[in-house]
Amino acid sequence: MSKQYGNLSHWPNRHQQPKVVAFGGGHGLYATLQALRHVTRNLTAVVTVADDGGSSGRLREEFDLIPPGDLRMALAALCDESNWGLTWRDILQFRFKSDGELNGHSLGNLLMAGLWEILGDPVSGLDWLTQLLDAKGRVLPLSRVPMEITAEMEVGGTLRTVKGQSKIAKAPGMIRSIRLDPPDAPVPPEVLEAVAEADWIVLGPGSWFTSVMPHLLLAPLREALSQASARKALVLNLSRQRGETQDLPLPDHLRVLGQYAPELGLNIVIGDPAAVVDIDDLEHAAQTLGCEVMLRQLSVGDGTARHDPLRLAAAFRDAMSGNWGDLAPIEDLDNH
Repeated sequence: MSKQYGNLSHWPNRHQQPKVVAFGGGHGLYATLQALRHVTRNLTAVVTVADDGGSSGRLREEFDLIPPGDLRMALAALCDESNWGLTWRDILQFRFKSDGELNGHSLGNLLMAGLWEILGDPVSGLDWLTQLLDAKGRVLPLSRVPMEITAEMEVGGTLRTVKGQSKIAKAPGMIRSIRLDPPDAPVPPEVLEAVAEADWIVLGPGSWFTSVMPHLLLAPLREALSQASARKALVLNLSRQRGETQDLPLPDHLRVLGQYAPELGLNIVIGDPAAVVDIDDLEHAAQTLGCEVMLRQLSVGDGTARHDPLRLAAAFRDAMSGNWGDLAPIEDLDNH
C-alpha cells in the first residue's frame, strides 16, 4: 500500500511529517524548497556540484572545491522567515561589487569555502552552517568532489562536444546527450541514506540537462532512487530555457528522463496548464513512464516564468494527499 499524507495541519510535530528529499540546483531547487518548507520540516535537499561559472567557478578553480553557489541558494531557501533567518538569508546572498578581486563573489560562497577549509569536509561544513542559520532542512552535495558536465550538441546536423555547465548554458544547438566527469564520482552515504528513508522524492524544476538530469547519471544514486520505496514526483518547468531546452517541449523532457533512468518509477508529474502546449502528448509521455499528470496553476501570475511558493506547496500537498483530481485552495497552508 502506498503512503499518503494530508495537510501539514494533520501533522502536529515533525516526527509525523513525511520525509522529503528534493533534487536539483539553482533557482529551480530554490523554488521547490520554498514550497516544500510549507509542507514538511523533514526536508533534505541534494544539490548538483558541476557549476563552473561566476563566483563558484572562481572558488572551484582556486581551491579545488565543490562549487558552493547552488548549495548556498538551497540554504537561503530554507532560512526561517524570522528576523534571524531573513537576515542570514540576505548575508548568504550578499554579493560584493568592487574594482578588486572580491568583485562578484557571494559572501555565502566565501563563508562555505572557509568552513570547508577548516573542517575538511563539505557535508560537515554544510551541517554546521545549517545549525548557525537555523535552516528548516538539510542540504547535501551530490558528491564531495567537483564534477564537470559534458554535452554532445547538434548544430545544423553536426555534433560537437561542449564541456562545462556555463558553456553548455550559452552554446547554440540541441543537446543530444550528457555525461559527468568523473563518471564514478562517489555519492555521499548521507544522500543514499536520505533516499532510502524518504517518503517522497522530488525532481525539478530547473535547468533540465545541467541541474536535474545529473542526479540520474551516477549509478549508485540512480539505483538507490529506483529501489526506493518513496513515491516520486517531477515538477515541470514553466518555460523553455534558451539554449538548453529551447527546442525541447515538455513531453520530451519526460522522454529524456526515461532514456537515462527507465527504472526510476515516477508516480506523478506536476505542471502548469499554461506551460503545456500539448496536454495529450504530455499525458502519453507520462503514461509511458507509468505515472500520472497533475495540472495546477503554479506561476506567480505576473507573466514571468517563476513558481509561486504557496501554489507549488498546495500542489505538493495535494499530490501527497492523493487529491490529484480537484483543485484545492491554498489559503489553509501553514506558514511555519
